[in-house]
Amino acid sequence: MSEHMPLSLEQQFNIKSFENEVKGLDREQALEFLVKLYEQMLRKENMYRDFLKYQWGIESSSWSQQNQ
Repeated sequence: MSEHMPLSLEQQFNIKSFENEVKGLDREQALEFLVKLYEQMLRKENMYRDFLKYQWGIESSSWSQQNQ
């Protein structure tokens, strides 16, 4: 990801809040949290990809069936 794209004030606040939340985790909790976070990122990526395919008319079955 590009670090040149500025974050909004709200996003900066969310990062600080997230930082404070994870500082209290032990190593095992942090590893578990990272794996879950990565899984959520992949699911989000799949959702965006399916949505774009649907919007562009590349593939209509997946997105339209999930959201009916």
